Amino acid sequence: MQLPALARNYGYLWVTLILFLGSIIGHWTFAWYAFVREQEAHNQPVQAREYFIEVSRDTLENWQSEFLQLIWQVAGLAFLLYVGSPQSKEGDERKEEKIDRILAAVDKNGENIIKALDKKYPRK
Repeated sequence: MQLPALARNYGYLWVTLILFLGSIIGHWTFAWYAFVREQEAHNQPVQAREYFIEVSRDTLENWQSEFLQLIWQVAGLAFLLYVGSPQSKEGDERKEEKIDRILAAVDKNGENIIKALDKKYPRK
């Protein structure tokens, strides 16, 4: 079974997204239980609006101080290396030339094979 192109080409992105969603859902879930326990300890009503404000503030503080920095340093660098820049990618002409030279060096009939391939698939 072959993965769809979107899943295959951006596998690192999907894994990162799943880990991110798992961590944010876990953070907000456990924060809810802590918020409810704190409100009950002070005999205060549990209000979703107050919880949302508090946990949003805590989340943004965490992201600002460490999480976003680490994400950029690790995941951003990995993403940039994964995608690569046009300058760092090998061009098709260079790949063809390398294959031609390898084929010519390995097989005595390599030059004839290369000529036949060039005739069948003309170079651009």
